[in-house]
Amino acid sequence: MSNLAARLKARIKQWLAVSGELFQAASVKQPLLRREMAALREAIRADMPDNPVLAGYKIYSQTDEDGILAEIFRRVGDGGRLFVEIGCGDGTENNTHALLLAGWRGTWIDAGREKIGRIAASIPLRSERLHVVHAAVTRENAAGLVTDEMRGAPELDLLSVDIDGNDLHVLREIVATVHPRVIVSEYNGKFPPPLALTMAYDPNHRWAGDDYHGASLQALADALAGYRLVACNLSGANAFFVRDDLAGAFTAYPIEALYQPARIHLIQWRVGPPSSLKFLRDALRR
Repeated sequence: MSNLAARLKARIKQWLAVSGELFQAASVKQPLLRREMAALREAIRADMPDNPVLAGYKIYSQTDEDGILAEIFRRVGDGGRLFVEIGCGDGTENNTHALLLAGWRGTWIDAGREKIGRIAASIPLRSERLHVVHAAVTRENAAGLVTDEMRGAPELDLLSVDIDGNDLHVLREIVATVHPRVIVSEYNGKFPPPLALTMAYDPNHRWAGDDYHGASLQALADALAGYRLVACNLSGANAFFVRDDLAGAFTAYPIEALYQPARIHLIQWRVGPPSSLKFLRDALRR
């Protein structure tokens, strides 16, 4: 065996050993994450037994958003089952993939060209039930993009916004024109109520991976007049708002009680094997 082949073989063996250790560590971590989430739910149940976060589960969402949305729409009804998700990623982890599998229709929008490319490699970017749009959403174009993607529908059932920056600025423009029944927005879980903080608007913003992004929960709640905050997910990443005319289906809890702090480690929770777009591909063909 040549020296090059021997070194290559040794490197592969080392890589396999490291991969095995990482897999084992991840596998050990999962029961701990599940226990932590169960304990958090029990603590919430004691004080807020009607909080939709208690129904949380994960299919394709980052953590428990899929179950929270299912519970919210169980209470308010699905309506026309139309969504727009701004910041959809590559489609394998977002707030509306599971809804598409349940028969909803809508639009994914993302500024990441590579992410859109990964989607295009698995499913068509235009189909009867899903439009995939490559666009950087700004304060200037947000309302027009959402209105166009409603495709003449009288109402938008769900708006999801997660762009790691100008979320609140974009939301303000959209809700001034469109009045979605339900809104999911990323919030900056570092800052508890009553701190009302919002990053300065910058159409060219790119998140630097630090704490300067988005808006605090209080800032979102203050800005979304006509909506009631009904839940925050356990990882402290997403807040769920329901339009006032539908909010009677939810107990009104104080924002301080609904607030969940940033628990970034919970995004490591996994359910089953790695996600793909293959079931969605099959669903869109039908």
